Amino acid sequence: MPTRHLFPALADDFVFLENAGGSQVPACVADAIRHHLLRDCCQLGAGYPASDRATATVERAHRFMDRFVNGEGLGRVVLGSSSTSLLHVLAHAYAATIEPGDEVIVCEQGHEANIGCWTALEARGATIRWWRVDPATGSLSLDDLADLLSSRTRILAFAHVSNLLGEIVDVAAATRLAHEVGARVVVDGVAFAPHRAIDVAAWTCDFYAWSTYKVYGPHMGGLFGRFDAFAELRGPNHFFIPEDELPYKYELGGASHEGCAGLCGLAPLLGVLADHPAGVDLGADDCDRPTIEAAFEAMTALETPVQARLLDRLSAMPGVRIIGPGNADPDVRVATISFVHDRVDPATLVAAARDARVGIRHGHMYAHRLCTAMDIEPEPGVVRVSAVHYNEIAEADRVCDAIESTIR
Repeated sequence: MPTRHLFPALADDFVFLENAGGSQVPACVADAIRHHLLRDCCQLGAGYPASDRATATVERAHRFMDRFVNGEGLGRVVLGSSSTSLLHVLAHAYAATIEPGDEVIVCEQGHEANIGCWTALEARGATIRWWRVDPATGSLSLDDLADLLSSRTRILAFAHVSNLLGEIVDVAAATRLAHEVGARVVVDGVAFAPHRAIDVAAWTCDFYAWSTYKVYGPHMGGLFGRFDAFAELRGPNHFFIPEDELPYKYELGGASHEGCAGLCGLAPLLGVLADHPAGVDLGADDCDRPTIEAAFEAMTALETPVQARLLDRLSAMPGVRIIGPGNADPDVRVATISFVHDRVDPATLVAAARDARVGIRHGHMYAHRLCTAMDIEPEPGVVRVSAVHYNEIAEADRVCDAIESTIR
């Protein structure tokens, strides 16, 4: 079911097609944050009514996020300010366990958030090995990964979807290969999570990070970790907090209380998308896994025609080179579409879109190493148009009209 009416920002004539940088939020998320701040803005665990309500909100948000990733009973979701900060916290915990000769595989295709924190382990004696991309397409090969893995591999870190290419990587297959040699798998799911349901149970990865502010929620990040994977590490929070007190052992200063309220506020959006009987009145505790999966199936159905229109029109423009799959199949890619033109620079095309009241962007998208590998100058980089379920074909046409007229 379409949900544009739930997003106040979409009532204006401006078109948001830079969703890979951050999505809009529905009113139910903003209302939940406002309600918390005006009614329950106090410290947790103090024993008086407002504190009890705040404590319940934070606990409810964690339970909801465990369910959101299909990780209930398998591990816990740690909440923080961003996926970048959470991945750095995780890498710092691993740093104390690294011994000379340990190998860490990082992926050239990824966002720097899941690269730099791991390459820093070289200073601790780790050997960094690179899962390289095909320089022509940016794609990865599982055969190449198999050649890199060995009994010395401690960690494999890669992105589920490149935030520049939009291409979906087979997480389950890569994880199986890594687990065969005893390695832990850390997946950056930031560019996947706005489009499809996260399923850590099916993929069996050890850690999975995403940005909630790119999935219609508040500016936070989430990091799921399996219990057995966390058990090998020491969390960074105060010494008197037990190691098994998850997720708090990894939440320095605690999770944002108002952010947790906003995460709970996602349930009504999912309820409407899934055509749940409760609709906009659905609460986080009642938003079960089938509802979450149905909501994301609806998102995919709404997004796919927009993705196809963007690819059809952009690829037909003379001089345009799509960076990433040209295939609109939703099993192959998400609606994050990057391109370059052989004559017009990216900044000019982005400015033309802005003049048509459409927000897109250009640059390396923090995939600096991928741009270099594909012989793309990181600055000005590529033009990126990124749609989600609330975008419409008419909006795809508006940005394409602006780009086409500028090229002509």
